[in-house]
Amino acid sequence: MTKIFSGLNRRQFLRQVGISAGAGLLATQSITQTLASITIDQDTNKQLTKDDLPTALTDESLRSQQASHPVSRETLQPQTSCITPSIETRLFASSNVGGSDERNQLALDRLACAGFKVDNPAITNRQYLRFAGTDSQRASDLQNMATGAIAAPKLLLGVRGGYGAMRLLPMVDWSTLGRIMKERGTILAGFSDVTAIQCALLAKGGMSSLAAPMLYSEFGKTKPDQVSCRQFAQALTNPNLAISIRDGSLTSQHLPSILTSTELKTLTGTIWGGNLSVVSALAGSEYLPRIDGGIVFLEDVGEQAYRIERMLYDLYLAGIFKNQQAIVCGALSGAGEDSYDKRYDVATVIRQLQKLTGLPIYSGMRFGHIGQKHSFPLGTRCQISPDTVGGYQLAFTDYPTINADTIHVEGLWQ
Repeated sequence: MTKIFSGLNRRQFLRQVGISAGAGLLATQSITQTLASITIDQDTNKQLTKDDLPTALTDESLRSQQASHPVSRETLQPQTSCITPSIETRLFASSNVGGSDERNQLALDRLACAGFKVDNPAITNRQYLRFAGTDSQRASDLQNMATGAIAAPKLLLGVRGGYGAMRLLPMVDWSTLGRIMKERGTILAGFSDVTAIQCALLAKGGMSSLAAPMLYSEFGKTKPDQVSCRQFAQALTNPNLAISIRDGSLTSQHLPSILTSTELKTLTGTIWGGNLSVVSALAGSEYLPRIDGGIVFLEDVGEQAYRIERMLYDLYLAGIFKNQQAIVCGALSGAGEDSYDKRYDVATVIRQLQKLTGLPIYSGMRFGHIGQKHSFPLGTRCQISPDTVGGYQLAFTDYPTINADTIHVEGLWQ
């Protein structure tokens, strides 16, 4: 039976389970001290980026908040619970460097509390230019598993997105890595720029992955999104995950949940895709999956409507939508009105895409650069079924999972 430690502060807990200070402790404070000392809600900043929701605290602002909100000794001894870390976990840092050491350590602490035993926390300290290490260092996070230099873990969790993953694609033996991951039942989790890794893994390694929050992007927030954390755990542990979508407003307020010129029916195929900017950049390369009868998933943020359409045309002109059964759209957040004509919006773009492809388009899938998102498998079997009230359901099968008893989900936001 999994052991729970109650009434311990973070430092005491990590000492109990034998995790070194460098691997799991905050440099200057416990998780609960951080949460107690910060009273403002960093999520009030609505400026979205390609990387993640902008909730990172800079080192300077974190110190400022600590100074203005001193913490009593009583605050440092909360009644909290953590699970013994047992899930073999490794990080991969394929893109941007993390902007805050405290935030990385906070996320590592939470993962340990939730039951994830991270073997390589030191990679969060790497930096080369804007990246989380040199190209060789970042590629080695994955290539070392393909060569057998390190064993494949149960979970491979991305650190953050941004840019840089595309530079690594020729440096990894995706075919061997995919085979090893299948044998081990390894789950690679991430989104945003990590889409490049997920597409290459599917295209050349035939291996699924998980569209999901990442270390720095979610679990290091001052206040992690509990819905996203719970959905992350659900996707990791449920072999028959199902997601219901009621309307298409997350994609556009002016779209129905299902846009089609043909009769609605249940569809089954392999779901693949991810961030639109990354998928479109891979068009014409060997790293973009070629799947007959597939279901394409796309999301993006901070792009004007015409830029979204241009990327969709990249895919259309490259023949990517041929032999596909449907397109599923997640959050497609625009960046202001079109300066030429404000009527030219995301809804206009999606309607044009439906005319071009003739494919049914399912909008409103709750995933992307947003809060309260659903994690779900990519590169696996997906069934889309319309419901009786104008929405639809996605049901997923045939992907690796983790024993639910080994995860203490509340640890991801404590």
